[in-house]
Amino acid sequence: MIAGTVELIERGMQCFVQGLGDIEAEQFIAAVKRERFDYTEWQRNYFDGMNPDDFNSSAAEYDINHPLT
Repeated sequence: MIAGTVELIERGMQCFVQGLGDIEAEQFIAAVKRERFDYTEWQRNYFDGMNPDDFNSSAAEYDINHPLT
């Protein structure tokens, strides 16, 4: 099912607030807007330099420990 834009934003904000708290969630969003943060570019730079074995280990650990599982 494809979520509508409003629903997607609401779910995203819930994740931010649960993980960061109200104030830090707002600070994060303000920083992203202010810096014109490009998540896709950041993700490419971050993951392109990562060893595939390290990536797999991190992904497996995240899956086990993620609180929203």
